[in-house]
Amino acid sequence: MTALPEGAVWAPSAEFVAASNWQAFMTAEGLGDYAALERRADADPDWFWAAILRFLDVPFARPWTTLRDASAGLPWVRWCVGGTTNLAMAGIDRHRTGRPDHPAVIWEGEGGQVRTWTYAELGHEVDRLAAGLAALGIGPGSPVGLYMPMVPEAVAGFLALARLGAVILPLFSGFGAGALATRLGDGEAVAVLAADSALRRGRRVAMKSEVDEAAKSVPSLRHVVVLRQGGEPPAMQAGRDHWWHALPDGPPAPTRPLAADAPLLVAYTSGTTGRPKGTVHTHIGFLAKTMLDFQLCFDLKPSDRLLWMTDIGWLVGPIQIVAATTLGATLVLAEGTPDFPEPDRLWRIVARHRVSFLGLGPTIARLMARQGEAALAAHDLSALRLATSTGEPWDERAWMWVFRHVLGGTRPLLNYAGGTEVGGILATNILQPIKPASFNGPIPGSGADIVDEDGRSVPAGTVGELVMRQAPMGMTQGLWREPDRYIESYWSRLPGIWVHGDWASRDGDGYWYIHGRSDDTIKLAGKRTGPAEIEAALLATGLVVDAAAVALPDPVKGQAVACVVVAAAGQADDNAFRRALSDAVAAAMGSAFRPGRILVAADLPKTRNMKTMRRVVRAALTGESPGDLSTLVNPEAYSAIRAAAMG
Repeated sequence: MTALPEGAVWAPSAEFVAASNWQAFMTAEGLGDYAALERRADADPDWFWAAILRFLDVPFARPWTTLRDASAGLPWVRWCVGGTTNLAMAGIDRHRTGRPDHPAVIWEGEGGQVRTWTYAELGHEVDRLAAGLAALGIGPGSPVGLYMPMVPEAVAGFLALARLGAVILPLFSGFGAGALATRLGDGEAVAVLAADSALRRGRRVAMKSEVDEAAKSVPSLRHVVVLRQGGEPPAMQAGRDHWWHALPDGPPAPTRPLAADAPLLVAYTSGTTGRPKGTVHTHIGFLAKTMLDFQLCFDLKPSDRLLWMTDIGWLVGPIQIVAATTLGATLVLAEGTPDFPEPDRLWRIVARHRVSFLGLGPTIARLMARQGEAALAAHDLSALRLATSTGEPWDERAWMWVFRHVLGGTRPLLNYAGGTEVGGILATNILQPIKPASFNGPIPGSGADIVDEDGRSVPAGTVGELVMRQAPMGMTQGLWREPDRYIESYWSRLPGIWVHGDWASRDGDGYWYIHGRSDDTIKLAGKRTGPAEIEAALLATGLVVDAAAVALPDPVKGQAVACVVVAAAGQADDNAFRRALSDAVAAAMGSAFRPGRILVAADLPKTRNMKTMRRVVRAALTGESPGDLSTLVNPEAYSAIRAAAMG
């Protein structure tokens, strides 16, 4: 391993760099090193994106005539104008013949049962499903909901809809009828692919009945295709409902070449007002960005087995389908949660299926760290060659636990800053040393920067807004049928600059850090910070296993810090405990940030990808409206915190 800069804990060896996909790209483009790549990409982003399309061999039925059309302004840049393609051309169409016997999907259920589909078998299921859906009238531009647990059929459903040119509406498998109706209605969905039920922590949860209830307020909905999963057979409405396995026969449905910037999917984000935003992603944008992120930035290879326990309703669900199938790698899916039916289930799955590429978030890491190293010792994790994470900022304690104990201190843990709106990542780099909890640089061609309130780049050590000065391929092409809301949400605060909504900083060595959502800002006595630093100070005590810091109104300071924590096992909730936490924050951040209130809870409100919803915590403490709760995996956490706050 090469010499490490001060504070770094991992660096790629010369052999690692030589074998990397980035090195192959740089060699193909005649670039001496990564620094030369960054300089050229910044100076000529059009060259960069054209080179990416060439290197990744993105297929076009008809070549594009204009790479980038910014005539309507930066927020509305179009890519590969004049060209036609389809995401399915780069994935299942290519690999079902190129490597038909290679495992495409390996699925493990809560009970330990396993199903494996080769690329030939996945291709056959996509063929059958696409033909049946086409017979129902699903075609280019048809909005179709995808409401399923992470089972192999969800992969086939996504690819079949892409092949037909439908607009996919990925839906969180835990949504109730109200949340479904909001999104299906907004998308004017004509059909839904749904499971009849899902298994969650040993309990069979109905899904088809939620679709039935939602359909009452979605007049556009004409078809519901139901995958039989188990439990009591659901009621089926004649003429509207169709069993997955018995779809009407139809002629083969060939892959539809579409305008390269035709919509592929609408990914809904949670809204603070209770109304979610539908971010629009195109065939060429989603395909090229995902391939760039995973094949180059993360060095995913065809031999890899990729596991990222998530949900089809979060962007990582579709992303991992596209990442694996476009490269011909193996996607490992696991029904349920990482700690049920046994606490160390995640590590057992990694070992059993020889997972080499693991995605996980900080909250999952803290959850698994509670079990200690003994839970890891029982499992062979030697196949792992790297891990990545996204969703929220890391605290150094959890990051180092994963690096040392899961990755053996010899393999990288890549922090991944991005979001639903940008179709993937803004900052990470596998070819440079890594400092704990950091990002070691922005993605070439993104124009990522950290700025002050006037849009000026901030110096090292200063927290500012994470922005993009360019509109890279993969960025959302607006909000579904809400152009004005799109401009207001992302482009209005600093004209001509995309404001991502995260606080960030860079240190003197050029390493970047994310400090949480900028709408979670805590301002005290003229000082400003994100909640992540306060939460890291709390977690570093070892007295708590999870924490959320928010700002509450204060008649003197304007705002005061309030913390909701989950105490470590066996930890008493007493004055000494609270004083130790308060002192830790004051020591780390200064006395101005000493919490005015510390509340102990059994759990924090989380999305399915385990991101803490601080706005919900704040609402529970203040009594204000919590906004959209439909994405929470544990809505009862809000009620419990609210009750404790009032008690």
